[in-house]
Amino acid sequence: MSSFWHWWVIVLVLANILGMVWLIKWAEKKKPGEAAEHETTGHSWDEGTLAEYNRPMPRWWLWLFYITIVFGLVYLILYPGLGNFGGVLGWSSAAQYDREVERIEERLEPIFAQYTELSIPELAQNDEAMQTGRRLFGYECAVCHGVDGGGARGFPNIANDKWQWGGTPEKIVETLTQGRSAVMPPHAGRPALEGDGLDNLVAYVQHLGGREGISEDTITAGRSAYEQAGCIACHGADGTGNQAAGWPNLTLGEYTYGGDAETMKETILNGRSGEMPAFLERLGEDRIHVLAAYVYSLNN
Repeated sequence: MSSFWHWWVIVLVLANILGMVWLIKWAEKKKPGEAAEHETTGHSWDEGTLAEYNRPMPRWWLWLFYITIVFGLVYLILYPGLGNFGGVLGWSSAAQYDREVERIEERLEPIFAQYTELSIPELAQNDEAMQTGRRLFGYECAVCHGVDGGGARGFPNIANDKWQWGGTPEKIVETLTQGRSAVMPPHAGRPALEGDGLDNLVAYVQHLGGREGISEDTITAGRSAYEQAGCIACHGADGTGNQAAGWPNLTLGEYTYGGDAETMKETILNGRSGEMPAFLERLGEDRIHVLAAYVYSLNN
């Protein structure tokens, strides 16, 4: 906070407090021409049966106001509240948060350390550990992959056995630790996609994924477009891809962005780019071990 805003806050806060003191004193003071204590103020209702008498504010009520003001001043001396002044106690919300995190970590560290002694397949059978893993998944992963791991448009379904990068315990840990980056280049403007080429290519990819009812002529033409457009370089001649490189297996019929014709055309022409963040710094190895076991359990 700059020096200007520092003093702006201080002046504004103290001016409001002093203003409240003045207002209370002003309200206590008898005004010229004001009705005596035993007289009415002149306001009456119900044909004069109800009248407003002039009565001073109760002393205990006034003292509550004064006590509140004093409390506020003491608080502003002890804790942050006056611009950059941090209070004589040196308290801060960030430091308080760090202390709470440290206290919780001290309690959780032996629990997660115990879990690391088990392999991921063994840990996946541990109900208590999986309850912890479910909570980690819900907090860290569900926003993209859904609470059940079923994914959404642009976010892979990890609750089946159709893995883009591999579903072994080691690969799951690697994915969570390092993150993943996937890019498919756009193919718009390639000669193989002119005319019926794009439609044939889409039909062929759907055929690779198990769709039936596609004519042999379309499959043949689509296979030719598949090879000429360069799809074979990443997805392979048979469409099975390369799991080590993260190039999808088209024969699984699993599509991150959708398998309908229009979405596939969009994918082919414009390309796709996906990024999964790395969680090592955020979670640490012990928590990743438990989280990996939970993801593994979704498919086993």
